[in-house]
Amino acid sequence: MDIADIATTDYIELDAESNVGKARSIFEEENPKGIIVTRAGDYEGVITQKQLLRSHIEDHTKVDTLTKSAPRVDRTDNVRDVARALVEGGTKVAPVFESGTLWGVVDQDLILEAVLENLDTLTVEQIYTENVVSIAEDATLGQAINRLREHGVSRLPVVDDDGFLTGVVTTQDVVEFATRSVEKTTRGDRSGEGDRLLDLPVYDVMSSPAITTNLDESVRDAVERMLDNDYSGLVVTPKDDDRVVGGVITKTDVLRALSYTEEDVMDVQITNVNLLDTLSRESIRSSIAEISDKYQKMQVRHAHVRFHEHKEKLRGTPLLQCKIRLRTNRGQVAGSGEGYGAEQAFSVARDKLERNVLEMKGVESDREYEGQLLRKLGEL
Repeated sequence: MDIADIATTDYIELDAESNVGKARSIFEEENPKGIIVTRAGDYEGVITQKQLLRSHIEDHTKVDTLTKSAPRVDRTDNVRDVARALVEGGTKVAPVFESGTLWGVVDQDLILEAVLENLDTLTVEQIYTENVVSIAEDATLGQAINRLREHGVSRLPVVDDDGFLTGVVTTQDVVEFATRSVEKTTRGDRSGEGDRLLDLPVYDVMSSPAITTNLDESVRDAVERMLDNDYSGLVVTPKDDDRVVGGVITKTDVLRALSYTEEDVMDVQITNVNLLDTLSRESIRSSIAEISDKYQKMQVRHAHVRFHEHKEKLRGTPLLQCKIRLRTNRGQVAGSGEGYGAEQAFSVARDKLERNVLEMKGVESDREYEGQLLRKLGEL
């Protein structure tokens, strides 16, 4: 299926010289996945809602300061390649070109709606993300924003004092709440009002109750619920207790699954691939393969490496966070780390991943020994 069968020529376009306030209004009123930014009619990039979380950006700032690059898609590209491009580009929307000219856009929802019928073969357990970042009800909105930025995620499960799920706070919740509140004030009051907003508890902003799914549910049913409710993800809970946070499943997780390859080599996806610098995809693949080879019982079905750039720099080199997650026949295992530049960040994350893999190996060895001991005792 070519992406031309899915993409749309109906998209929102904004000139790079427009102000950020106009972009905020568009997101509030029309809730697009992204806005195409042009300059004198030529494509410049995209602006997404997540970028508006940069609270120090004033409404009068030019849109081009927030514009980010997005993977360029050709009308004849297939769905799998486009899904991979969106995941690795860290974006929900991409421009579609025909003969070098901007023709339309494609986003996550358009792709998922087109392949919905084919998602019955997958279960949530096969593609969800474990060990998610959550936040307490009484944490402040400012803390939620920092956590969303720090971990490069778009949603946080909210838990009460007992650790039970009570709601979810998302990038969209924060932006919409801040926009509505600031509009109620005069221009002179906005700075102080912004400070007060950051001190509000997450409880005042979160969506509740949280919409959940369980490991046995089909991905099709989970995605259908996301599309019907305009959610970008669902909290995964045990089937018998929807108060316990077990993970999340997002539209990006589904796109990632769509782009899995059937090659003999390990399938590695890299989010924000533009941050690699001197590091190559092949060096990342071989490095992860070395770790998996040390644990023969673990078969890596898919590896996801995500880079996230912080503001801090050292002699011009940005501080990066790297997260590596392996989906294996023994479950999920991950490692994360920070460093200046992609190579250093990946090296720290790789070392943590290797320790976690070896720990998994040790735990299984202990279980095998315990089983052998019990069997011997049973023979006495």
